[in-house]
Order: sequence, then structure tokens, then C-alpha cells
Amino acid sequence: MPSIPDIPADRLPDLLRAMPKAELHIHIEGSLEPELIFALAQRNGLSLPYPGVEALRQAYAFSDLQSFLDIYYAGAGVLQTEQDFYEMGMAYLKRAAADHVVRAEIFFDPQTHTARGVSMETVIQGLHRACRDGAALGVSAELILCFLRHLSEKEAFETLEQALPYRDLFIGVGLDSSELGHPPEKFARVFARCGELGLRLVAHAGEEGPPAYVWSALDVLKVERIDHGVQSVHDAALMRRLAQERIPLTVCPLSNLKLCVFPTLQAHNLGALLDAGLVATVNSDDPAYFGGYVNDNYTQTFAATGLNAAHAYALAKNSFEASFAEARQKQQWRAALDAAFEQATR
Repeated sequence: MPSIPDIPADRLPDLLRAMPKAELHIHIEGSLEPELIFALAQRNGLSLPYPGVEALRQAYAFSDLQSFLDIYYAGAGVLQTEQDFYEMGMAYLKRAAADHVVRAEIFFDPQTHTARGVSMETVIQGLHRACRDGAALGVSAELILCFLRHLSEKEAFETLEQALPYRDLFIGVGLDSSELGHPPEKFARVFARCGELGLRLVAHAGEEGPPAYVWSALDVLKVERIDHGVQSVHDAALMRRLAQERIPLTVCPLSNLKLCVFPTLQAHNLGALLDAGLVATVNSDDPAYFGGYVNDNYTQTFAATGLNAAHAYALAKNSFEASFAEARQKQQWRAALDAAFEQATR
């Protein structure tokens, strides 16, 4: 990392917003704002158990991951057509572009939709079309198919088979949904198959689950990147390994706060992860539900924890390193990042 001069606290938020960055942990269904949920429900002739947008927004009060997932899956029920998925994708990509996100690796949960009778083709084609059109916004976007870990590995295999005709439209697979009680090794065989197919491998681990889940994700599932991973600080050997092997963590501070992983944002361990030499990144997870998109995560976390310009540079640089983009693109983005910091420190 080049020497980054300190930037006054009052100027740091502008730099955080303006610097180019990648977002590597975004659930597209979690970007469904209440306004779009109601618009899609009306278009598709669906009724919602809320009288209006504000009533739905007020329902976004969660005590843990499961209480969030219950309303998350209900909101996703308004998605019916390819156009619905396209509009959801484009709404997110427009927000991402406004936050100077130049790369987005977008999670989607096909099982949430196929269980309702929506075809895999409808889901993937709609989202792929949004990713393609996102290029005009200056965002390089790719899709990562996630398996729901509260369902069986057999169902994950079935989902994979349904998705294989569209193999060229997604770059990898992930593992999300309820973590506790569903260790990574439950999905060992399906991840092995995905690895054989040349798919990039990531998994949620160490959000509410223990460090042992991170070990399993690395050693059993053979993932290249850990989503969340904040519980890793409780295992010194794991922290050393993550640092030495440059295994990225896609950290989501506002999500962690909203789901009570940390009691306050001031208590978040993002700074400790960076200071330990980990490839930590900042992401928004489910921004419509957790109170902010990626720039909100940056600015609120920095304000709460006192992280500085050097941390900001490291996080943005890490986000490019951790992405699955081509080396040439990463180099261009790092050059743009350097230019943004040079401009900010004049």
C-alpha cells in the first residue's frame, strides 16, 4: 500500500463516497425496496399483508438472522416475471453506480423462486440482462448462484442441474440463508461438483456461526472467499491462515449491526481484521432491509469506529483483489483508486 497521508475527518466521507470500489456481497433480493415491492405486487395482481410502503418499512425490525429471513422471503414473492428480475437488478445497479461501485458480484437465490413455480430461466435471464445493461452505467456485474443452506444438499444438486443450461450466465456458487445448525460440510459433495465445473466458490461462514464453520468452508468446500467471517477473530490460528493465504472476507457492517452480531457499530471488528492483515472488504448484504447501500456502510462504519484514510484505501484495494474480475480490469481500477486518493490529498 502506498503511503496514504491522513485526511481530516470532515473530508473523509467525501473520499469514501467518491473512491471506486467493488461490492462482493450483495443479495439482489435484499435490494428490493418497499416501493418496488408494492409496484411489482400491483403489476402482478398480488396483495401484501401491509397497508403501504411505510408500514412495510417499519416491519424491517429484526432480532436475528432468522427473523430477517422470514420477511426477506415474503418480499421476494412479488417477483414473477423476467421483467421483474430485470427491474430489481437495474434498480440495484443504478444505486451501485451512484456509489462509484465499478464491480458488483451479485448473489441470487433461485430456490426462493423455483419453489414458487418461477422458472430458473426467468430468474437468470432477467438478472443477466440487468448485468449486461449495467455496463452502460460503468458497472462490471456478474452473477453468483447461492444455495439455501436450510434446505438439503439433494435440493442444491437439483438446483444446480436446473441452472447448468445457463452456465455461461453465472460465474460461481455460494451458500447463504440460516447459518446456525447448517455447517458448510452439509454441502460438501455439491461444492465438489461445482468445483469440477470450474465455478468460483464462496460461502457464508462465521457471521452467527463459529470459527469452525470458516475452517469447514475452506477445507471441506474449498471456497476462495468467505462471506462475513467476522467470528474469525475468536480463533488466532484461523486469523493467521486467512492473512497468510490472502483469503478475502466480505464484511457487511450495517447488516451485522441490524442482525445484532455486534451490539453497536462502534464495537465492530472491521479495524481489527484490517490491522491483522486480512483481505477485508465492505459490502451492503441486503441494503433495502439493513439501512444502507455500500457507501452508507463505509461512511457510517468509519464515523463510528474512527478508521482512517489508510484503512479506506486498503478496503477499496482489497475489494478489487478479492473480486473474480480479470487482472487487467483490476489494474485499471487500482489506478483509478490511486487517482481518487491523489485528488483527495491535494
